[in-house]
This record gives sequence, C-alpha cells and structure tokens, in this order.
Amino acid sequence: MARLPSKISRIIATSRPAFLLLTLSSLSLPLAFVISQGASINLQRLLLIFSGALAAHVSVNMLNEYGDFKSGLDFHTQRTPYSGGSGILPAFPELAESVRIGGIACLLITALTGIYFLIVIGRGLFPAGFSGLLLIYFYTHKITHWPLMCLIAPGLAFGPLMVCGTYFILSGHYSLAITMASLIVFFLVNNLLLLNQFPDLEADKNAGRCHYPILIGRKKSAWIYAGFLVAAYMLLLICVYLDFLPIYSLLGLLSLLFAIPAVRIILGYADDMERLKPALALNAAVTLSTPVLVSSGIIWHYILSLAW
Repeated sequence: MARLPSKISRIIATSRPAFLLLTLSSLSLPLAFVISQGASINLQRLLLIFSGALAAHVSVNMLNEYGDFKSGLDFHTQRTPYSGGSGILPAFPELAESVRIGGIACLLITALTGIYFLIVIGRGLFPAGFSGLLLIYFYTHKITHWPLMCLIAPGLAFGPLMVCGTYFILSGHYSLAITMASLIVFFLVNNLLLLNQFPDLEADKNAGRCHYPILIGRKKSAWIYAGFLVAAYMLLLICVYLDFLPIYSLLGLLSLLFAIPAVRIILGYADDMERLKPALALNAAVTLSTPVLVSSGIIWHYILSLAW
C-alpha cells in the first residue's frame, strides 16, 4: 500500500493540476469586466467563485480519469503532456475508488457553492449553474459519445457558463458584452479539447467514443480547428468594433504568435503525431494567454480612463 503522502499526491495528480490554469484564465475575463465598471468586489464571494470553479474543473478531470480507467481507455492512449490523462490509475489501480470519491466530493462542493449563490444572488444564476453540473456529470459517459456535444461542451462550460455566471454573481446581471466576450473563450477551449483528441483517436474509437476526429478524420477536423481559431479572433475584433471591449483588448491578438504556427502544423501534419506534438503546446498557450491578454487590455483601459 502506498504511503499516505504518496497516495495523496497521486490522487491530486489525477486532477491534472497544470490544466487548472484554464479556470483561472477564463475567470480573468468577468473579473476584468467588473473592475472596469468601477464596481466594488466582495472578496468573500470572489474566493467562493474561484473555489467553486476550481472544484468543478477538478471534478470533471477526476471523474474523467476514473471513467477512462474503468472503460480500459487509459491502457491504450498515446499519452502526451497535453492529452491521454495522467496515467496514475493504470499504474496504481488501487486508487480508483478514492479518485471517484474525490471527483464526486468536488462536484458536491461546486453544487453547494452554486446553491449558496442562488440564495444570496438570485435565481438568474440557475441556468448557468445547473447546466454546468450536467456537463460535469455526463461528460465522460455520455457527452464523449455525441460528436457535436463533445465538440462544444468544453467551450460552453468555460465560456458562456463560467464567464457569464461569474459576471452575474459579481454584478447582479448579465450583459450582451460579456456574453459576446465569453464566446472567444468558447471557441478557444473547444479547440483545446478538439486537438487533444487527435493523439487518442484509435484508443477513443475502440472505447466506444465518437468525436469529430473519429467521425470525419483528423485532416477534416483540422479545418474545424482552423475555423474556430478564426472565429475567436474575429469575435475579438467585432467586440472592439461594437465597443463591447475597449481597443486595448486587442492585446489578445498577441497570442497569434502561438496560433499561426499552431494552425500551420495542424493543417500540415494532422495525421503525424510526432510532428503534431509542438502544436499541442502552442494550442495550450493560445487558449490560456488570450483571455488573460484581453483582460489585461480591459484593466489597462480602465486605469488610463481614471488617469484622464
């Protein structure tokens, strides 16, 4: 039996800690919106938001690790630093039940956090919160078998649901501006999961999953990736043009330094996993940096407006 510290560290590893940066990146956007409006931020609520959002992300990761282990998928994936899971449960199968319990516990934390905000903020949060819980619970066993839902579920969770839900908690209302901005995250996060499915195509297919790389192949899926990437940057430009975002939000275009080489590799080497690996890293950099850069632009605009 593993010593307790080692056991705990291995269980924590199934939450894929490096991937949790995605939650912080997504939350930077509604936080920047609220700050730019000069509203006071309740630090207790902000801490609860971050805790509930991180618990949600940990939950879906741990339940995904457990589900992939039980289905046998984890034993056949071509693991990379960005796809294929942590590899903990195939190496330490005795931890499977602990990981399942951990995933459920984090889901309950998320649900209780949501219930608290429903009570203190109002029922307007319910659609986003309840939809998010459904996505977490059904992701591994159901959603990964439906190509369209598998394609858009990650973006829905981290984009409109997380971004708009957080904004509602902090401001007390929704807005068209934050909804449009959340769609930037929607397309980027969809791409993150889409590309990470490329190395796992054969293993996923044998496990009964059905996503677009399985359904139409990697090369055609690469064009979906390119289309989503264009849509994300076009939305940024549209949001600035319509004055939903300040012009300094165009800092988000700096992530094109990662996006352009990524899309070139993906379109050129969709079926070559060795040559595709650098694109996985570039894709992660695009997804994490773009919301933070846009948020930085929003805050910079606000600081300059105070100076003027």
